[in-house]
Amino acid sequence: MRRLANALITGRMMIRVFLVWFLLSTTASAQVVVFASASLKEPVDRIAAEFPDVTVSYAASGTLARQVTQGAPADVILLAHIDWMNYLRDGGFVQPQTVADFASNSLVMISPSGGDDIALTGSAIADVLGQGRIATGLTSAVPAGIYAKEALIHLGLWDTFADHLAEVDNVRAALALVARGQAPIGIVYATDARVSDAVQIIATFPTNSHAPIRYTGALTAQGGDSGAAFLNMIAAAQGQMVFSEAGFLPPVPH
Repeated sequence: MRRLANALITGRMMIRVFLVWFLLSTTASAQVVVFASASLKEPVDRIAAEFPDVTVSYAASGTLARQVTQGAPADVILLAHIDWMNYLRDGGFVQPQTVADFASNSLVMISPSGGDDIALTGSAIADVLGQGRIATGLTSAVPAGIYAKEALIHLGLWDTFADHLAEVDNVRAALALVARGQAPIGIVYATDARVSDAVQIIATFPTNSHAPIRYTGALTAQGGDSGAAFLNMIAAAQGQMVFSEAGFLPPVPH
């Protein structure tokens, strides 16, 4: 949790600027504001389309959690790492009885389209990487980056590649770097790789190489009945089908 506390301090002024913009730009007619991890965009957009008065804001889970602690007007929050949800719950920023997992995911290594599958070994990765960098989320705060660091440590690869990372502020930004050819390798979720024809999966990290990728949702302290209806839809059979069709896995038993 220390790394989360440190991350909360970083960028505090940027968060305040964002909040001013958000409050000014969110339409007065929106009754439900949903904050969601960037990797959830496709299924959450589909579910939100069923609700006429829902506004969704996407960003990295750590960024969203910080915004909620700063008073951002969210009713529902959907995160990709349990540590950030635990932080919000411990601080009284979410309604604890509403916290629940709703999906999971796999961690993969990607390259621009046209590459070959590789083994997750130092030599194989170095051959593809060349003089480039591995794009992933911030390893101190962005869930995809946190999982990536855990996996590289587990596989004995962290010391080799820690200085060859391009750390960005959310997983979709990492995906974009690879899709544009600005990074020869990226570490993202399997569902992210599905949304771009410009990338392909070249390796899948073993599930035991990192903590389970748990997507967890909750009502914020200010969330009401309309937010609860949206959250319930995600957990219901219809919402779960949407997530399955987008490539997400069922919640991890725990």
